[in-house]
Amino acid sequence: MTKANKFSPEVRARAVRMVQEHRGEYPSLWAAIESIAPKIGCVPQTLNVWVKRHQIDTGAREGITTSELQRLKELERENKELRKANEILKLASAFFAQAELDRRLKS
Repeated sequence: MTKANKFSPEVRARAVRMVQEHRGEYPSLWAAIESIAPKIGCVPQTLNVWVKRHQIDTGAREGITTSELQRLKELERENKELRKANEILKLASAFFAQAELDRRLKS
């Protein structure tokens, strides 16, 4: 597994659920995260990112949801491919236009 995907979605969901369930036992959200992170085997900052992402996905916090981010990445990838294809077509069009001009001049 890559470093970015060291933890499975199930482990992430379980960790976030643990933070939510035990939040009341700590004076702050960060204190709960600091306590639970070592039990999962991650640093508190990582668990904090997961908790924030969950809050955004459930609507408890402002931001772009995971599905919206994924769709945005797909659209950006498609846009990049289309720009590349468009550039290739422009170059091919110019090449064939020049070839046609050369052919006419030789005749």
